[in-house]
Amino acid sequence: MFVAWRELRYARGRFLLIGAVVALITLLVGFLSGLTGGLAAQNVSAVLQLPGDRLVLQQPGAGEPRFATSSLGEDVAAAWAEADGVQTVTPVGIAPARASAAGSDDASGVALFGLPQGASGTPSGSVLALAPSRDNEVGLSAGAAEALDVRTGDTITIAGHDLTVVAAGEDLWYSHMPVIAMTPAAWREASMRLGGTGEATVLAVTGDPDWEAVGAGTGTVAKSPASSLTALEAFRSEIGSLGMMIAMLFGISALVVGAFFTVWTMQRAGDVAVLKAIGASTGSLVRDSLGQALLVLAGGIGTGLLAVLGLGALAGRALPFVLSPLTTLAPAAVMAALGLCGAASALRSITRADPLTALGSTR
Repeated sequence: MFVAWRELRYARGRFLLIGAVVALITLLVGFLSGLTGGLAAQNVSAVLQLPGDRLVLQQPGAGEPRFATSSLGEDVAAAWAEADGVQTVTPVGIAPARASAAGSDDASGVALFGLPQGASGTPSGSVLALAPSRDNEVGLSAGAAEALDVRTGDTITIAGHDLTVVAAGEDLWYSHMPVIAMTPAAWREASMRLGGTGEATVLAVTGDPDWEAVGAGTGTVAKSPASSLTALEAFRSEIGSLGMMIAMLFGISALVVGAFFTVWTMQRAGDVAVLKAIGASTGSLVRDSLGQALLVLAGGIGTGLLAVLGLGALAGRALPFVLSPLTTLAPAAVMAALGLCGAASALRSITRADPLTALGSTR
């Protein structure tokens, strides 16, 4: 690293420039990753909190299953409950609606969840923990309570009916709508008043049955909670678009770093030849160049990460933004790996440098 350190000090302007570019790309990737995580949470957090090993959706005659069109009658729920290996079946109704605080004309879009209280496997803070015990009561997620500006004991209006708020819990969302939990009977009535069928949207099933066989016999499909997210159209379109932009930024970072070090190594080809002529091995020169690239990447990525943490904390107050190792450290590690790959592509002029060139064989 002796030569690398001297070059970093001698041509610090060039290395500061490429470091600044890496920092800006890291900032862009970090912000897009945080925004992607925030939008994903506002799309699917309530679905991921449902109990069960698999979520069962209606299988349409053509195409993929969708939460928006899934409708499962009591006979389907009974068939799953009677299947060998099934331990519990929890029907869950999901319907979009508008709700308002009693006496207010300002209505907000919400997602109504019909849930039985005390369902088996209820995790602390999950959507099932919001389920009320009476038909004239509701449980609100933190987002719904904030949007409606109500607290426990207040009254809200949904589809022309007044309901009492008995609980306010975690910040749970479904398709960018805050969640309101109701009893199955109250949800069924609300769904029919809103033009729905009143039938469950999804079954949360625990156990170890023959998933494919039972699904084929009931016209349904069982998916893990994570894989079922593709049944939400908004989730697929948003995450797909943002993921493509993140992937393109990763590619740009590798291209920029590779181009910089390619030009740099070409400019110092003569110096590399001199080093080889006085006994430097190819391996030591390769380690020297990659170490130099790693230092530049570490400085740029570290600066970008600090900016993401600082600005991301501010952005989180106004945007659905998530700061976590998955949205900060993981993209940084990918940036470093791709940057080193780009720098490695510039090593050809080092490995093929001819020491005789430095000794004047061409003259």
